[in-house]
Amino acid sequence: MLEIRGLTSLHVGPVDLDVAAGTCVALRGRSGSGKSLLLRAIADLDPAGGSVALEGNDRGSMPAPDWRRQVGYLPAEPGWWADGVAAHFGDWSACREFAERLGLDPEAGDWSVARLSTGERQRLGLIRLLENKPRCLLLDEPTAALDDAATETVERLVSEHCAAGGCCLFVTHDSSQFARVGARGFRLEDGLLVEEAAS
Repeated sequence: MLEIRGLTSLHVGPVDLDVAAGTCVALRGRSGSGKSLLLRAIADLDPAGGSVALEGNDRGSMPAPDWRRQVGYLPAEPGWWADGVAAHFGDWSACREFAERLGLDPEAGDWSVARLSTGERQRLGLIRLLENKPRCLLLDEPTAALDDAATETVERLVSEHCAAGGCCLFVTHDSSQFARVGARGFRLEDGLLVEEAAS
């Protein structure tokens, strides 16, 4: 589904990787090893060499916003550009189920961004990503600020996404999570991927 060939970016690569439909690939590495840079390069947010394709369609063949709708990137610290939560969503009412599953008040759309905790920002960032129904998820430590219950729900949402034919590249520092979420696992070392045993 996601095919990466000779991808190079700042401090990363060359990287070759296939993420099959229905599969979550776990990625870990020391801080500063380039995990976030790799995800940003795949998402076409930073200049990069090599090729990246989704279901045979090269990202260079479509406008960047179209690519990013299909290959959705969630940074470790999601960005916010308006005062109210709902302004960041196409239709907050359609996101209430995700909010409830993630332990958020379904009226969170009425909240001010300024009042959000780090964990609430992280969960809302994931909901914002899922609202767009991307085929591939690029998740940069999506549960770092979450409790066990919310972490379990995030992992279940990722599993459901993959079971529906999507795919995911999931960055984590948690070794037990690395084993749980990944059908395959890799370590990023000196900008290169080294395959490891995951689940």
